[in-house]
Amino acid sequence: MSNLRGKIPSVEDKRFKVLMFGVAGAGKTTAAIQFPRPYVLDTEAGCVNDQYIRVIESGGGAIAPIVVFDDIITEIRTLMEEEHPYATLVIDPITTVNDMLLDRLKEEVGTDYGAHYTEAKRKFKQMMSLLARLDMNVVVTAHHKNQYGDGMTLLGKTFDGPKNLDYLFDLVMEIQIRGDERWAIPVKSRVERIRQGEPFLFSYNTIAERYGREVLERQAKAQELVSAERLAVWEQLLMKFGTREADFRRKILAKFDIGELADASAEVAEKSIAKLTKILETEK
Repeated sequence: MSNLRGKIPSVEDKRFKVLMFGVAGAGKTTAAIQFPRPYVLDTEAGCVNDQYIRVIESGGGAIAPIVVFDDIITEIRTLMEEEHPYATLVIDPITTVNDMLLDRLKEEVGTDYGAHYTEAKRKFKQMMSLLARLDMNVVVTAHHKNQYGDGMTLLGKTFDGPKNLDYLFDLVMEIQIRGDERWAIPVKSRVERIRQGEPFLFSYNTIAERYGREVLERQAKAQELVSAERLAVWEQLLMKFGTREADFRRKILAKFDIGELADASAEVAEKSIAKLTKILETEK
């Protein structure tokens, strides 16, 4: 029997993950809430206007005014675990979340050697891992900023947010208003029918035709995360390793691509608990 871990690839109905940025007034929020049954994490009270409320309500969505990073993590976990009617998670915009997180971390860990940036990077990596596993479309908006090349040559615009934020997304688009029309300019695309550098008149129907309406609109499936009781057992087992605890913890987080043990699925937690128990028993 072969020990190779490779599998024959198959097409899967991967959830749509898109990052949209643009100047103020470009219509990023309007574009984001067109996606099916949006659950909007409104981070700067941008959705309080009547026209947004009507669109979200008529689309079967909801608004949660949240800006604190840890609260957003909690909300994502809840969306993963609970049965709910929503198909799309919207974070609008991520720029505000990043700015507030950095301000908080300056106080908590200081700024020596960029400590606040290092900790923010770790926290955003945790968020990205959860969003990748979330069985919902993910639409994140961001303010824009200028992008410079060698000699401070202006290359164009890019998203204003944590570095490498775009790694999660199969599609990154700049949203522009041209006259009375809203256009999308793909600056990165792993979507077969949306080509990088080829602008198109933005609408949800256009995205649905190119990506697959059934994938975008299907019901989210709940996932079982580790329970508080089993998390406590897991933590107690790690503590028994004494000075080796930190090393074991790092290996677990890296192996399962999670930011914290609390992000793990119930299945992953049980596998790790069983392995740690076995190691401890052999060391007696």
